[in-house]
Amino acid sequence: MDEAPAANDVNPADGPLYSRFLQRLHRRYADVLPLLPPGEPNRDSLSAAYAALQARGLDTSAALRVLRQLTLERLAQLDCTRQASLEVVTHGMTWLAEVTLDIAWQQVMADLDVLHGVPTKADGQRAEMWIIGMGKLGARELNVSSDIDLIYVYDQDGETLGNSEGRNKVSCQDYFTRAVKRMYALIGDTTEHGFVFRVDLALRPNGNSGPSVVSLDALEEYLQVQGREWERFAWMKSRVVAPRSTVVNGSAQALRGVVLPFVFRRYLDYNVFESLRTLHQQIRDHAAKRSAGHPERANDVKLSRGGIREIEFTVQLLQVVRGGQFPELRTRPTLDALQRVAKAGLMPQATADALAAAYVFLRQVEHRIQYLDDQQTHVLPTRDDDLAWIARTLGYSGSCTFLTDLDAHREVVAQEFDTLLGGDRECKGCNGKNGQREPTELDDMAGIFSGRIGERLAQWPANPRVQALRDDARGRLMRLLQRTAQWLQNGRVSEEAVLRMVDWIEPLLRRESYLALMLERPSVHERLLRLLGAAKWPARYLLQHPGVIDELAGGNLFDSRFDAAEFEAELQARRQALQRTGEDDEESLLNLLRRAHHAEQFRTLARDVEGVLTVEQVADDLSALADAVLRVTARWCWDRLKTRHREEPAIAIIGYGKLGGKELGYGSDLDIVFVYDDEDERAQEIYAAYVRKMINWMTVKTADGDLYEIDTALRPNGNSGLLVTRFEAYADYQQQRGSNTAWTWEHQAMTRARFVMGLPALAPRFDAVRCAVISAPRDAASLKAEIVAMRERVRQGHPVKAERFDVKHSPGAMVDAEFAVQYLVLLHTAAHPKLADNVGNIALLIRAEEVGLLPLGMGQAAANAYREMRRVQHRARLNEEPTDVLMEALATERDAVLAVWQFVMQ
Repeated sequence: MDEAPAANDVNPADGPLYSRFLQRLHRRYADVLPLLPPGEPNRDSLSAAYAALQARGLDTSAALRVLRQLTLERLAQLDCTRQASLEVVTHGMTWLAEVTLDIAWQQVMADLDVLHGVPTKADGQRAEMWIIGMGKLGARELNVSSDIDLIYVYDQDGETLGNSEGRNKVSCQDYFTRAVKRMYALIGDTTEHGFVFRVDLALRPNGNSGPSVVSLDALEEYLQVQGREWERFAWMKSRVVAPRSTVVNGSAQALRGVVLPFVFRRYLDYNVFESLRTLHQQIRDHAAKRSAGHPERANDVKLSRGGIREIEFTVQLLQVVRGGQFPELRTRPTLDALQRVAKAGLMPQATADALAAAYVFLRQVEHRIQYLDDQQTHVLPTRDDDLAWIARTLGYSGSCTFLTDLDAHREVVAQEFDTLLGGDRECKGCNGKNGQREPTELDDMAGIFSGRIGERLAQWPANPRVQALRDDARGRLMRLLQRTAQWLQNGRVSEEAVLRMVDWIEPLLRRESYLALMLERPSVHERLLRLLGAAKWPARYLLQHPGVIDELAGGNLFDSRFDAAEFEAELQARRQALQRTGEDDEESLLNLLRRAHHAEQFRTLARDVEGVLTVEQVADDLSALADAVLRVTARWCWDRLKTRHREEPAIAIIGYGKLGGKELGYGSDLDIVFVYDDEDERAQEIYAAYVRKMINWMTVKTADGDLYEIDTALRPNGNSGLLVTRFEAYADYQQQRGSNTAWTWEHQAMTRARFVMGLPALAPRFDAVRCAVISAPRDAASLKAEIVAMRERVRQGHPVKAERFDVKHSPGAMVDAEFAVQYLVLLHTAAHPKLADNVGNIALLIRAEEVGLLPLGMGQAAANAYREMRRVQHRARLNEEPTDVLMEALATERDAVLAVWQFVMQ
């Protein structure tokens, strides 16, 4: 090939060969460039090129280095002519690293085995070495002049077998230490052909002062005892990249059990904010020092403000904080992580797309900077012709428009990064005179609060939990209390709210992440106080499930409602994420369900307390949540049932009571009946085991609590009947066919029953049975006598003080309205089919009036009264107060319901 012209004589439009690096490659390696098969470099083409280079007489070291030159030449040609995406370039470089590391390891291992014999574990098997790629190598994001961050780990201690004469035995530690030195020589040393990769081992345990290779046990101990917060970010992208045999045979999976618990904590982990903020400041300070006296170095597309590193930090922070609870966030590549973060609702989709566009743009600029001279730099060139070439290879007509877009991308990145990490961490007014913070000790904190709060906080200095706090956690607590005192003084929060916050946070002081969360997110702190001040039950719920506090950080919390399809899709994504890492054991799935359920219930609770939802909407959302949990539980239990005999179970769940009527409240039980339609001779036994498994999954208490209490007493023959019933037997029982039939109170329950989930073919069959039951001919006097008798038994079981009115059980209260509606439905549905729909008591009272069963205005008045009583009951339960009020408080509502009861039942 003719020699390329000198750089200064080349027009920027001339393409890849403007690169001084490519010019050198073409002068030196023109005869071997065709040895790399056409197209994008991958494992197969790189392996073929390496074999071809060896066939030309190059030894391992030379062939590996020349292979790098061929790969870079190909990627530069494709990239600078815009024939390759960013992924093609980064994956091509990652393939190069994996292939060359694997080849080098095979060579090193062969050489050392001759000298010392095979390194052997106690069980006689060969000890395995894992070469772990960190950072961009682990994420398959290598740039074209990257060094590679490696950590060498072997699986177990032991000793080599010795050479052919049985001599030169060494420990596995010694064997692999020698291997690492030889690996560096093969990969990192600079020869006449350059190097393969610059190798950095600084991320290993104890950094440059630690051994070059560690055992898996030593790594685990280090991470548990000494692992620092910033190392969690480094290990998040870790991946075994060589030798390939350990990836194929699965032995590399042993690392997961050590690394995952270190990187992803079980609880939401906001402590990492401060550590990442400190790390980023150190990087910025270092960059500032490097650019001091060299203003051109300020244009660093990686480390400067709005650079690549800030995008990576933004997404990694969200992953580390929540990845323990939301496994679907665990992914290495930055672009994939951005989309997952957005899908999880942790970032607006538009923001994720803008950051992704900025990331691709900045990485492509970074590559072109490095193509110029094969230097490990990220700083824009100062030469106008170099800058113009970069612009043209990116499709710009000139440098000005390119620089404008570059600045725009960096500004978007910087703003998002500052929003996440530079938020309002200090409260204005928390500083005393002359900028000095006051008070400075927890002992003095009680002094800035008066009354009950001051008395309560005065006990804290002697509290063992408070005494055990680390200095940084104690500082967070101080600042949090100071902010709280300021808000209390300004009237933004109530004294009751602050007292409940103190009660809530005291048992959680050892979980410092909650302090960090509220300090990092003042909006969460304020929402929490408003929630706690509104009622007692939210405070109790937060004590039982403190992790749900993170839901208050969601930007769209009050602008959305529960979405069952989204809820189920997210759970399935999390399950699949656990499956990929082998963590989908039963306990993990139980806790996954519980955390998702508690979070959704808490979101509804927050909307409820803020007045965003009506009582009916709260009940609708809680009922839809229960339906979704039942569907997911049923699917997952069937998947794990050892005796399952078909792909999908031929079973259905019928909901009764509050679940059936879609009137669930917080903490409601689920009244359900299980039916099946399966001719298999083992069906009864299989479905009984299946139902027991489902009930256990719903009710068992794990570290994350339980889901629901399950009541199956409404099944045929109650608690003495079969746990799961053939559908034909269920239909016969309900429709009075045979000697064993349902009682009137069971038919009352059927008015509120509905098909919740299961075999689709059973849904219309159940609806037909229900319709037949509630529209069957009945004797009015007998029906009335039975319902009145049942109402009296219920009333006797719930006595009420004479001067009080209980919104549920007193005469003229909710139960009277419900029983009157059930009577009307059971007696008149045949003549008035509008009453057959399971639409709730309020709608049915109005329909009864519309069809002439109630006088004009009576049904509407009773419906309004029932709605108000539900509201009063709901608020009382939220505040853990009795549901009875002064008789005159609901006199109008009581009279409206009594009018219906007297008109219908007397």
